[in-house]
Amino acid sequence: MIMPRGQPLLLPVRPAFITFSLLLALLLDMLPLGRVVWTPDWLMLLLVFWGMHQPQRVGMGLAFLLGLAIDVQQAALLGQHALVYAALVFAAQAAARRVLWFGSVSQALQLAPLFFAAHALELALRLVAGGVFPGLEVAIAPLLETLLWPLASWLLLAPQRRPPDQDDNRPL
Repeated sequence: MIMPRGQPLLLPVRPAFITFSLLLALLLDMLPLGRVVWTPDWLMLLLVFWGMHQPQRVGMGLAFLLGLAIDVQQAALLGQHALVYAALVFAAQAAARRVLWFGSVSQALQLAPLFFAAHALELALRLVAGGVFPGLEVAIAPLLETLLWPLASWLLLAPQRRPPDQDDNRPL
């Protein structure tokens, strides 16, 4: 992929780092916080990030499997999170070629509708399955995910950044 102007070249990402970050996000989502509906979905945030930056390694199949794990852990309708995560990764990968040209704040603004749509789909599936409406606090989670995007982007790309080169004769 051609890098946008002004952005440095990145080192290749290590698959172990992707695995570690996704497992950490899965564990964060599995924390027993009670019935707090406004907490950000960490796994959703990282699936979108890695789905856009590494689509050959993190795709809809992995998103579906991790969604099934969340469904089992939360005793939710089996396939609810799996469908939402797979659809979200599909939409993120479809928009990746356009979104990745912008800075992280602009990316967050462009990904906000995806986060809101994913939470709306999750809420609709929950309501169809006979669940109760959790209240308007459910709209805070996609807003928090949008606000966390620049920080997540900076943290997850940090191991790939090249150290500053002191050689003035090298063009890269």
